[in-house]
Amino acid sequence: MAMDLLQAGVRRSVIALWLGHESVETTQIYVEATLAMKEEALAKTSPPCGRQGRYRPADQLLDFLNNL
Repeated sequence: MAMDLLQAGVRRSVIALWLGHESVETTQIYVEATLAMKEEALAKTSPPCGRQGRYRPADQLLDFLNNL
């Protein structure tokens, strides 16, 4: 909920009050970047070398992980 409010433009101090937190630092615990926010930030950077794109694991790796 805190992340939704933050993305909607609500200030952290207001979120802290609404959620009954003692301080803004307490609210910070619950505010995490969403995957979309992380992808947006990464899109603004350029890799030092290599190609851009999402990592796609090989089927062999996925099979291994699924069998753990």
